[in-house]
Amino acid sequence: MLEVNVQYRAGAFTMDAEFTAETGTVTSLFGRSGAGKTTLVNMIAGLMRPETGFIRLENDVLFDSEQRINVAPEARHIGYVFQDGRLFPHMTVRSNLMYGVRGDGGLDLDQVTRLLDLKPLLGRKPATLSGGERQRVAIGRALLSSPRMLLMDEPLANIDIQRRTEILPFIERLREETGLTIIYVSHEIEEVIRLADTLVLLSDGRVAATGGVEELMSRIDLKPLTGRYESGAVLSTVFGYFDDQFGLGHLSFPGGTLRVPGVNVPPGTQLRAHIRARDVSLALTQPAEVSILNVFEGTVAEIGDENGPQLDVRLDIGAPLIARVTRKSVHDLKLSPGKKVYALVKAVAIDRRSLGGQGREKGREQAGTAQ
Repeated sequence: MLEVNVQYRAGAFTMDAEFTAETGTVTSLFGRSGAGKTTLVNMIAGLMRPETGFIRLENDVLFDSEQRINVAPEARHIGYVFQDGRLFPHMTVRSNLMYGVRGDGGLDLDQVTRLLDLKPLLGRKPATLSGGERQRVAIGRALLSSPRMLLMDEPLANIDIQRRTEILPFIERLREETGLTIIYVSHEIEEVIRLADTLVLLSDGRVAATGGVEELMSRIDLKPLTGRYESGAVLSTVFGYFDDQFGLGHLSFPGGTLRVPGVNVPPGTQLRAHIRARDVSLALTQPAEVSILNVFEGTVAEIGDENGPQLDVRLDIGAPLIARVTRKSVHDLKLSPGKKVYALVKAVAIDRRSLGGQGREKGREQAGTAQ
């Protein structure tokens, strides 16, 4: 387990952060720019020194202000993947990969090239690679240092959306096949939903909330931190079957079946489905003869209390779901906790870019993401 409890001050910025990360899981640090994400991972890596507190990895103390322990970065055996890859431009991909190899029982070159599909690139120079290819090489170089843990600081931030979609499966494979503890920094909530087991929400240098992805995304009080535009509930689903006639994948969850166009994976595959609040409508009676394919019966669990013309309504449909409706709709439908409603989700509103592997939170079936 990684245990972090650190305090730090630089000018007007103050950090006071505490969280833990289970061994072999992906913990995502998420927050707006300036929240302290990079500062925190730099402290874990040993590139920055906290003023007070401690950082412990498994049975080793990496930093402890009271004991006056501050292990050097190179002695922490932690891999670090930066935003820009930081490859040596004069070296081939093979040479970049082999730089810093420790050779003490970790993954070898053949394993890493297979894991990240790097064999076709070994003889090339970084200048000839795409952004996604460079990041795969950077990840491979970090893996070949035999790290006990991997830090990834917004590794897809400088890559366009199409290339991000291409590289995410490699990170998923990394999570599943290496068993490494990974700290993944991102400001893109879809990446977090797709990859993370545990979500740590940072705000102004402090941990505002920590927990499972489904749990935190279903809390309407955290909307300012998870992002108003992209905020919404996350469902853990299991792929059932694909309707060849209409091109629809059927994903089951405790509230029923979610139908998603174009999704076809092996039956039993666990997928996370991110249903954005702005894509959910409400009705008091079950609709008939409408184009919307996903209609779920449920009850109102909570209504947001923010000012303005829109309100978020948390529903219980067998799983949490959030709808964003106008204040007038809340008034006209006389919505209140306990009231029976029907939630309507357009199948075409679900973003297939976020579909992928699954998280691995203990005690719960997980998923890759739909929406």
